[in-house]
Amino acid sequence: MAAYFGPSLFAFLKQLKAHNNRDWFLANRERYQADVEAPVLQFIHDLAPRLAGISPAFVVDPRRTGGSMYRIYRDIRFSGNKSPYKTHVAASFSHRAKKDMPSVPGFYFHLEPGDSMGGGGIYHPDMPALNRIRLAIVHDRKGWAAVKRAGLTIEGDALKRAPAGFDVADPFIEDLRRKDFYALTPFSQREVCAPDFLDRYVDSCTRVAPLVAFLTRALGLRW
Repeated sequence: MAAYFGPSLFAFLKQLKAHNNRDWFLANRERYQADVEAPVLQFIHDLAPRLAGISPAFVVDPRRTGGSMYRIYRDIRFSGNKSPYKTHVAASFSHRAKKDMPSVPGFYFHLEPGDSMGGGGIYHPDMPALNRIRLAIVHDRKGWAAVKRAGLTIEGDALKRAPAGFDVADPFIEDLRRKDFYALTPFSQREVCAPDFLDRYVDSCTRVAPLVAFLTRALGLRW
């Protein structure tokens, strides 16, 4: 089985970081398409049935750059950094309810020199979604305890104090203070470029599935 990704993907991203301008990118656009975009889209295509085996509720669409695969172009409208291109490549696989809800859980995939990772959860949910997740932790203690037993390192921003309306003495107060709920597995460049990387990524999704499943149900969505 051939590897999806090679050193050329990381070489392109490193050079793009050093020459982050339109002229360089246009001169190297064919490299981007061959070494970055095409293998990522193929990876997403082959991932679809594997992710469906974890849950059929998450969308894997290799045809939608900007849907499953994020665009390489940065949104610089409100940023002090005017570099036009991202120096990583990423994709997300959100719950199919995304078209109807502003905040839904999902799985995530990120390749960057020295900082590749995969996993899932929910990032910066809106307040109604965040409140539903917090209430689910309070009312489904057995379910949240099962997530905790999965041994995940849940990451993201958190409040310094208990959120309004929640007991500061709650045994899960550390989690109730969270504003994000996601967990990620790091990958080395050697792992990304290995023939079994699809299996490794699917394993990272399987490990984080208890968290994603809890979040999905907390929002009243089908897992």
